[in-house]
Amino acid sequence: MLSPDKVDKAVVMAKGSGKRIGEVLVEAGFVKEEQVAKALANQYGMEFVDLSAPGATDKFDLKLIPDDLVKKHQIVPVAKVGNRLQVIIHDPMDLELFDMLRFRLNVELDQRLASRAQIRKFLEAAASGTARKFAQNESLVTSSIDKSVDKSVDKSVDRSLDKSIDVADDDAPIVKLCNRIIAEAVRSRASDIHIEPMADRVRLRYRIDGVCIERDNLPKRMQNAVLSRMKLMSGVNIAEKRIPQDGRIKLVVDDVSIDFRVSACPSYHGESIVLRVLRPDSVRIGLVNLGFEQDNLAVFNKIIRRPNGIFLVTGPTGSGKTTTLYSALDTLNRPDKKIITAEDPVEYNFEGINQCQVREHIGLSFTAILRSMLRQAPNIILVGEIRDKEVAEIAVQAALTGHLVFSTLHTNDAPSAITRLIDIGVKPFLVASSIQAVMAQRLIRVLCKECKKLAEAQDLDPKYLHLTGITAEEALGKAMRPVGCQTCLSTGFRGRKAIFEMMLMNTRIRELAFNLAPISEIRRAAISSGMRTLVQDGKLKVLNGVTTANEIAGSTQVDSETATQTTT
Repeated sequence: MLSPDKVDKAVVMAKGSGKRIGEVLVEAGFVKEEQVAKALANQYGMEFVDLSAPGATDKFDLKLIPDDLVKKHQIVPVAKVGNRLQVIIHDPMDLELFDMLRFRLNVELDQRLASRAQIRKFLEAAASGTARKFAQNESLVTSSIDKSVDKSVDKSVDRSLDKSIDVADDDAPIVKLCNRIIAEAVRSRASDIHIEPMADRVRLRYRIDGVCIERDNLPKRMQNAVLSRMKLMSGVNIAEKRIPQDGRIKLVVDDVSIDFRVSACPSYHGESIVLRVLRPDSVRIGLVNLGFEQDNLAVFNKIIRRPNGIFLVTGPTGSGKTTTLYSALDTLNRPDKKIITAEDPVEYNFEGINQCQVREHIGLSFTAILRSMLRQAPNIILVGEIRDKEVAEIAVQAALTGHLVFSTLHTNDAPSAITRLIDIGVKPFLVASSIQAVMAQRLIRVLCKECKKLAEAQDLDPKYLHLTGITAEEALGKAMRPVGCQTCLSTGFRGRKAIFEMMLMNTRIRELAFNLAPISEIRRAAISSGMRTLVQDGKLKVLNGVTTANEIAGSTQVDSETATQTTT
C-alpha cells in the first residue's frame, strides 16, 4: 500500500512525535485506519472484523462487560462460550488491558481486531439503542416500550397521557423512546425531526442534508404519549391542542449541549410536531467551508469589513442565510467591535454579541429593538429579516449614519433585492446610496468523499447538463457521480455547501436603482460588471467534482438571459 519513501517519511514523523507508525500513516493520509487495522491483524495472527458490514454487529452482547470498561478502553464484547469471551479490540499490544479483563471477569479471551474509529462509532450508536443503521428500517419501538402503553386509553385529555411522560427517570419507556429519537437524529446529522400523525400510524422522518428520510412508523396508540412527552420537554401546554405552540428543548447529546426549537401545529389526525436541531458548531464552520470560490470569498471579506452600509443576503427559507451571516459575525466578533442583533427567534448564542429576541406580544418588535439599538452606539447591527417598510427605513438610516448593517430578504436572486426594497416603500435614492452589496445563495448537497466516482458518458444526463449550462465535453473527466456507502447512509451525498451570487453595487447599478429600472436591466448590468450567477457558481462546483448537475438544477436553472451572457 505504501512506497518506501512514504514509509521512511512516516518513521521519521513517528520518532519526532512519539506516536506509533500506524497512527502517523493515518494522520498523514497515506492509508486509511481500516487498512492499518487489517495489517495489524495479519501481523498478530488475529481475525479482522469490519463493523460497518451489514449485519456484522447484530448479535453483539454489550452486557458481557461493564459499561465503564467498554467506554474507557473502547472494546466490544461479542459473545461468551463457556469460560471464553470473544472481544473486539483495536490495540493488540495493550497487554495490561487483557490481564485486567481476565482478572476482573474471570475468563479467557478470544481477541479480534477492528479499527478504533469503527469501534467508537458503534459504541456511540449503541449508547442510545441505535447501533444498527436506520436505513435497514429497524423500528425504534422495542417490545418493552410497546407493552408499556395502555391499549385501552381513550382520547380524552386526562386519560390519554402515558404515566411515564413526566417522570425524571430516563428508563421510563416513553422517555427512553423520545430520547432515542432525538439522539439518533443528532448523530445522523439531521437538521429537523418530523413527528406526523396519520390515520393509522405516526410517521417519523429526519431531514438530512435538506432531504426528508422516513425513519419509522410508530403505532397509532402511542401517539398521545409521544406527542405529550415532546410537548412536556419543550415547556408548552400539554392540554392545549387547538392552536399552534412553540417551545425549546435543551439536551446534552454525546457531551455536546444542543438546542431544539419545537413547533406543535394542529392537523387533521392530531398535532404535528417538528424539532429543529440547532447545533452550536453549525454556524462556526468558518467562511472558507461555506462554499465560497476564492474570488467571491475575497470580495465577501472586504464587504463585511466596511465601516458602514447595508449587506443583504437573500434566498428562500432554509437556504443557509442565517449561517452565512452568523459566520460573518463570528469573524468580526472582536473586543473592539460592538455588535447587536435583533432576531426572531435567537437561534444560536454567541459570547460577546448582544442578542435581542423579538417579542411582539409585549410590544418588543423589530422596530422597537432597532430604535433602541441606535442609542447603544454599535459598530455592527444584524437585523434578522427586513419584513416591512418601517424596519427597512430604520436599517437604511442606520447604514447612512455610520453603522454596518447585515440583514436578510426573501428574493429569488440578488438583483431582485433592489426592487423588493423599493416595492416595500423605501425611497429609491436611499436604496441606491445605502446598499453596499447583495448576495443570493442556495444550499446544495455535496458528494460523499468516501464513495464518489468519476462520471462516465452514460452517467451524464443531457437534460440536467443543459439546465446548468454544461456541455458533455466539459463534464467528461471532471464531473463526479454519487455511489452510496455506509458513511453517507447509501445516499451518495454527505453534507451541504452553498452556491452564491454576489452583486457589488457600483455607479451603473445605483443609477438604475434610482431610476426604477426593471430587474432584467439591473441583472444585465450586474453580470456585465463581473457578477457570477447562481447557476454559473454551481457549474464550477460540478466541474470541480463537488456536486452533481442534478443538484444544481434542483436549486437554480440557467435561463435564456444567463445563457446569452455566458456565451458572450
